[in-house]
Amino acid sequence: MAKIPPGVGPQYPQIVVLVGATGDLARRKLLPGLFHLVNAGFIPGCRIIGLSLDELDADRFRTLARDALNAYSSRKPGDAEWNAFAACLDYVPMSAGAAVLKAAVEEAERSFSGQTRRLHYLSVPPSAALPAVHMLKEAGLVEGSRVIMEKPFGTDLASAVILNARLHEVFAEEQIFRIDHFLGKEPAQNILAFRFANGLFEPIWNRNFIDHVQIDVPETLGLGTRAGFYEQTGAFRDMVVTHLMQILAFMAMEPPTALAPAPISEEKNKVFRSMLPIDPAKVVRGQYAGYRGEAGIDPASETETFIALECRIDNWRWAGVPFYLRTGKRLAEGQRIISIAFREPPKSMFPANSGVGAQGPDHLTFDLADASKISLSFYGKRPGPGMRLDKLSLQFAMNDTTLIGDVLEAYERLILDAMRGDHTLFTTADGIERLWEVSAPLLDNPPPVRFYEPGSWGPKAIHQLVAPHAWRLPFERAWRDNRKIE
Repeated sequence: MAKIPPGVGPQYPQIVVLVGATGDLARRKLLPGLFHLVNAGFIPGCRIIGLSLDELDADRFRTLARDALNAYSSRKPGDAEWNAFAACLDYVPMSAGAAVLKAAVEEAERSFSGQTRRLHYLSVPPSAALPAVHMLKEAGLVEGSRVIMEKPFGTDLASAVILNARLHEVFAEEQIFRIDHFLGKEPAQNILAFRFANGLFEPIWNRNFIDHVQIDVPETLGLGTRAGFYEQTGAFRDMVVTHLMQILAFMAMEPPTALAPAPISEEKNKVFRSMLPIDPAKVVRGQYAGYRGEAGIDPASETETFIALECRIDNWRWAGVPFYLRTGKRLAEGQRIISIAFREPPKSMFPANSGVGAQGPDHLTFDLADASKISLSFYGKRPGPGMRLDKLSLQFAMNDTTLIGDVLEAYERLILDAMRGDHTLFTTADGIERLWEVSAPLLDNPPPVRFYEPGSWGPKAIHQLVAPHAWRLPFERAWRDNRKIE
């Protein structure tokens, strides 16, 4: 087993109360993630107490966990590894009540000789979050603990304010970790490293050199089992306020005074405070053909399964630079990119047939998929006589290094950060409320949905939204395979 660098994991053993332990997220991500953190030695000790509505005992919960690891974990457990993890697992049905939960936590704590810390993960729908919080309070498990909350954090400004107020009646803000798994991805954090560690790029990271920015997260997937949730939420609430605008903040923030949670959160919140209210005229809402015929969907539904919009940040660095955000279901490709278009030279000395300008501006592109790729495109001379230019690119992928095996899955990293009390990659109450505030014009006056065919890139109106620019996706050139030379 590789040696874990000091400071990466928590100092003390962890007692994890996993609320919603039999749900889809727990089975797909949380139980496999906790298995890896425990097995790899990131945590000095751990006990996991599952809590949900299902009437299970500890042995049946262990069976569910083993099935989840076999189905979803990329690191399949051997017998010794599984037995060690199974010994960490316990279960309390919600119907047993707060006293039984309290006893299970105290028994888990007594299994360690020294100090322990409590982490509560609320892997439940928003409607079940507050009842779970109150059960934790009734069980006396609040003091000195931390709690991870899943999105959405409200559905508008009023509901977000009420949710935060009720949370703060039980937990202090510093105890609350509002999770956005996009920020836990290695490539998202690489944005900070790329910007602030390289003297080549930070001086040009502003309105004088950048023409526009695209944050594009199309999905090929449909609704799956989430029809009821999605019909009440839609693409904007599900993806934009949570994921895309959080990535936008990493992209647009000023340099923090230190690479520490409080300074980074403050700079992100400054971006949100500088955002102009969203103009509904700069929004395209779409719905894929056939959505209204799916089980659990209103036949006259106006819920959007696609959204593209323009954001503006009204501060010194970004005034006048449009940020285009796009996401949706049942689209042509599944991608997660940030594409930064640089301004073109003010005058070209090259002849009209040289090829300059024929393939658009230079782009810096971050691929936010787990493989972590970066590409910088530019014009270069085509070999041979004359002055013909082609679009070329410099590309890097994490697979080019020997470190791809060290990458933590997003939920693993964020769970580890919460155990350490590190808020860097989590959202704050102030930030969430500000994003709902700038979203109010759109929520109050949404444009009608436009239909699009599954497998397309969305409604045709998206091209007018970004004109005279063009969408970066679909790529004209695929990412280069590092085993090939073009």
